[in-house]
Amino acid sequence: MIEMDLYITFVLATILLILMPGPIVTITVANSLAYGTRHGLRTVVGTSCATTVLLIVGGFGMASAFALLAQWFESLRWFGAAYLVFLGIQQWRAKPIVLGEEGASAWSKKGIFWQGFVISITNPKTILFYAAFFPQFMDPARDPGPQLFVLSVTFLFIATFLDSCYAVLCGRLRPFLADARRGRLRNRITGGLLMGTGLALALARKT
Repeated sequence: MIEMDLYITFVLATILLILMPGPIVTITVANSLAYGTRHGLRTVVGTSCATTVLLIVGGFGMASAFALLAQWFESLRWFGAAYLVFLGIQQWRAKPIVLGEEGASAWSKKGIFWQGFVISITNPKTILFYAAFFPQFMDPARDPGPQLFVLSVTFLFIATFLDSCYAVLCGRLRPFLADARRGRLRNRITGGLLMGTGLALALARKT
């Protein structure tokens, strides 16, 4: 299996990565503030499912699979950035909703999961992280399968847990933005976060 010191280092590095603001954190925070904790957690389910897909792809040939995905960095970057900006504009222009989980529109309720999924699976930083970072914690002298499985499950657990914490925390802050005037401010905040992150992603560089 994996040496304990390498595993602990991997856990710490993963925690730092997840806590850093990025597209996944942004969409989770935005949906939690806009629609409440439940929809924030639904976003996390979407991002976690996308992460699982990427990890499975990596498990069936990390080097070749991620090398191929990395070649699509520019396309993925622009698609993800455009989608974030699109969501941000929608949220910025949205009519303030009444406080409560039921405040989300029918489209929003159905689309929350897919928002998280699309943002996560088109995040090129995540793809490059898997391709470059996971091998640093794997012993080449040992069977890579069990090592990759342990690292993948650990990463998925930490990501889901910390993203869920973001959702719960921001959901609890939502009542402070409950009235119509503050609801408009809430839309501006969440819309601005989404658009800002989309623009930042558009300016990202493959390093």
